[in-house]
Amino acid sequence: MTTATARISRTGHSATKPSKNARSRERALAWARRAPLLPALIFLIIVTQLPFVVTLIISFLNWNSLRPDQTGFAGLSNYIEVLTNADLRQAIFTTVILTVSVVLASLVIGLGLALLLDKKFIGRGLARTLLIAPFLVVPVAAALIWKHALLNPTYGLINGILTWVWSLFGSDTPPQPDLLSQAPLMAVIVSLVWQWTPFMMLILLAGLQSRPMDTVEAAQMDGASPWDIFRHLTLPHLRQYLELGGLLGAIYIVQNFDAVFTLTSGGLGTANLPYAIYQTFYFANEYGLASAAGVVVVIGTIIVATFALRTVFSLFKKEAAR
Repeated sequence: MTTATARISRTGHSATKPSKNARSRERALAWARRAPLLPALIFLIIVTQLPFVVTLIISFLNWNSLRPDQTGFAGLSNYIEVLTNADLRQAIFTTVILTVSVVLASLVIGLGLALLLDKKFIGRGLARTLLIAPFLVVPVAAALIWKHALLNPTYGLINGILTWVWSLFGSDTPPQPDLLSQAPLMAVIVSLVWQWTPFMMLILLAGLQSRPMDTVEAAQMDGASPWDIFRHLTLPHLRQYLELGGLLGAIYIVQNFDAVFTLTSGGLGTANLPYAIYQTFYFANEYGLASAAGVVVVIGTIIVATFALRTVFSLFKKEAAR
């Protein structure tokens, strides 16, 4: 019995020892795989997270650079000021209007263009390249194009076309609308829609090309009209892609600063929250209040990004299950 017990114990010991070694080897391999990513992770933390922590700390301070001797802890008063100040509240409202308008218009136009590019026709590759081009333009350059080349009331392309059309009918006084002065928020919306429609188009085109075509062909054989196929098959399939495009677009447009700064300089009711933060920081020198408004923007962006990530993961699971 003693010999058998000793044999069993030695066997058990020899059986457990390789498992511990295997676990240590797996742990070492896992760290070896992660090690090349550590410098990038450290750099990302230094560049993004540390400034945000500093901003979060400043947001609880009553700090105005013109009165440095009065700097002190302010508690939640800066956040209360962000939500109660008339100018900042108007900036939040403008941000919501700007974001919702641009996202919805870009999605609708992008869906139409995606449906067009999903068809086969001569020059489809060239058309796709030309339609993607606005998204590749630097945001400041895109805003300058709209401000000077298109919307300028004196030498802009839009008014030039109107003058030419009116001259064909013999009119000497063509209309010269100044959209930047008469409808400045609309001018900002139009410029952003022009730039973000290709982004929505690409996402929706990817969704269209991932449709199960056997279902579409079966519906066609059963006599379904193109509208019925779009309403009952295509649109439900694109629901997650529409959500993804809308959420990603909202993340970027909420933070948009270039178009407002370049086109209108925040005047005539076009100042969104990022531009209001810029004014509060650089002109009013209210560092604490500007930091609190920036934290509010970041929190809103994180909430939207959370829904976007859920949509992305659901799309990945759907593709993996196919």
